[in-house]
Amino acid sequence: MKDFFRSLLASMVALVLFVGGGLILLFGILAAMGSSKPAMAAKSVLVFNLATNFPDSIQDASPGELVQKAMRGEGSDGLALSAVIAGLDRAAQDKNISALYLTGNVEASGFGSGPANLRELRAAIQRFKATSGKPVIAYNHMWSKREYYLCAGATKLYGNPSGEMDFTGLAAEPMFLGGAFKKYGIEVQVTRVGKYKSAVEPYLLDKMSDASREQTQTLLDDLWGEWKGTVAADRKLTPEAIQALADDKGVLGCPEAQKAGLLDELSTPDAVLVELKALAGKKATDPLLPQMDLATYLKLPFETKGKQRIAVVFAEGEIVDGHGQDGQVGGDRLSRELRRLRLDKAVKAIVLRVNSPGGSAMASELIQREVILTRKEKPVVVSMGHLAASGGYWISAYGDRIFAEPNSITGSIGVFGMLPNVQKLANEHGITWDRVQTAKLANPMSLSRPKTVAELARIQAIVDDIYNQFLDKVAEGRHMKKEAVHEIAQGRVWSGQQALKLGLVDELGGLQDAVRHAAKMAKIEGDYRLDSPPEPKSPLEKILKLLGDEKPSIGRSKAGAAEDLRNQVEQALGTFKALNDPRGVYARMPFDLTLR
Repeated sequence: MKDFFRSLLASMVALVLFVGGGLILLFGILAAMGSSKPAMAAKSVLVFNLATNFPDSIQDASPGELVQKAMRGEGSDGLALSAVIAGLDRAAQDKNISALYLTGNVEASGFGSGPANLRELRAAIQRFKATSGKPVIAYNHMWSKREYYLCAGATKLYGNPSGEMDFTGLAAEPMFLGGAFKKYGIEVQVTRVGKYKSAVEPYLLDKMSDASREQTQTLLDDLWGEWKGTVAADRKLTPEAIQALADDKGVLGCPEAQKAGLLDELSTPDAVLVELKALAGKKATDPLLPQMDLATYLKLPFETKGKQRIAVVFAEGEIVDGHGQDGQVGGDRLSRELRRLRLDKAVKAIVLRVNSPGGSAMASELIQREVILTRKEKPVVVSMGHLAASGGYWISAYGDRIFAEPNSITGSIGVFGMLPNVQKLANEHGITWDRVQTAKLANPMSLSRPKTVAELARIQAIVDDIYNQFLDKVAEGRHMKKEAVHEIAQGRVWSGQQALKLGLVDELGGLQDAVRHAAKMAKIEGDYRLDSPPEPKSPLEKILKLLGDEKPSIGRSKAGAAEDLRNQVEQALGTFKALNDPRGVYARMPFDLTLR
């Protein structure tokens, strides 16, 4: 027996030494790889592959979360919108860049690549074209509405002779789990305030309520109107002509699109390559095109000149109680970050970038409290991205100034409580509960039974009180009368354009506009630099992430019908899972808007 344990111990020591030595070797290789800097040749073409997601920021995921992503087959998180915009602005002044080449199909994941995000990205592309005088060439086999919106104002816009263009307009198709919950014995009881607060409907009903349909239609009309107006101006057409194509054609072949004025020319990839070589000063017979992809360009060293600091803080994802995971806004984590910046005298102003549908009311209140305290020390300017609704608006309401894009989604000032139980499901499988309690209202959050009339009444009273608090806070933060806030609240979502008219935001604009205003308020115009959260830099995290990474390309196949259905179910259940407020009370927008 002693020999057995001695052999086992020796084997374990050898294994540890082997793994440790392998890790040391791996880290050495990674360090050597990371030490080389990419170099840019003169007259290079900057290649911007749009086939990625554009969230506001890339969150610092834990190694465990990165491993889980790799095991699920998930690749890159995408490119941070703020970094891409800064890179394009920098490239406009770069003498080594001769042209910008756009290609690939935009991917939308999580809260990235929403209409407002794409509007800011489009503005950066147009700014590159206007300030640099360099050509912007755009080419695709298949044009979807997302990348066409980005590229419609390019210097030259190409399509493949055999390609197609999606011109089908916008549609929202929410999934309802009410029938499935009923079938499998899962009951959901709700308490809510607001005619339009329909966030609970997917778990109760099998279709939209009339109020939900009304607000969704109004919102889509606003978003579609902005899309049509922008594309029409780029292509020197009228919005009416765009609408006619969407109604009569829907999907156009690229020859049809060219005839309608939506494309400049039809071409093949090899012909476009010859044109890019000419822009780079090369002949068609030259084997290589001097180029650099944007993702690599963003890694080039760039020296900031400003001395004063403006911190950009990102609130992107569901607002949850506690620290939160990758892709969530943890109330504890974000309030702690704001507190740190409030106490840092070197930080002269803060820009809070919000891209969130809301979530936990308690977590939203924690964050809002830090915004209020920080405002007393330094300016806090809010920039609304794709979403700043319900809890996302809660944390925004006290900003010194609120910026939103015309197609941002905001408002949804309302509150609901959702109280599930699995009694029927459990009983059908022989699982039962018994209880002993010392008060009539003991254990109201139990999953083992429906809530009593008295419990529901008490929870509704709490929801009513929190809604009242919400109204009070918006009224105080926006300098409005409470009655006026109630009229435009009731859980209804608004586009940024409508929110400006209603007084919920101060100005239309993007993140850069918010930063400039923060600098003006702090009186540091012309002498500031931005502090943003660093992206993951651990070699181990990078190698783990690469396990599931797949570099996107023009021809990357889209998800099939089965995978699309699975993604919809996972999104719905993921939203349900994120509802972790300790009181079961939520300030969340009424639906997950997936535009198609």
